[in-house]
Amino acid sequence: QVHLAESGGGLVQPGGSLRLSCTASGNIYTLTRMGWYRQTPGKQRELVASISTRGGHKTYADSVKGRAIISKEYDDNTLYLQISSLRPEDTAVYYCHAVLLSTAEDLWGSGTQVTVSS
Repeated sequence: QVHLAESGGGLVQPGGSLRLSCTASGNIYTLTRMGWYRQTPGKQRELVASISTRGGHKTYADSVKGRAIISKEYDDNTLYLQISSLRPEDTAVYYCHAVLLSTAEDLWGSGTQVTVSS
């Protein structure tokens, strides 16, 4: 079983940047796709960015295009999300997501809060 654990959230001023990390407890090659979602109270969870673990194809939500970079490191089984020029509307709980290759099961981390405020 693969477990996902996020870190790197916190309070950031508008215009600032941060990097979120998601460490997978198992082999990252058992996952077919990994990504970051975010959710605010009363709203549906939305995709921020995703990356294929094979080939590295990346997708980004329009709201973060040009401001976000998703990347992965196989050596330490970690997924990253770098976001710059942060805006108050980026405030949300950010969740790491992955799809298990063998069963197509969705895996989720417990989330990390990002607050953009002066």
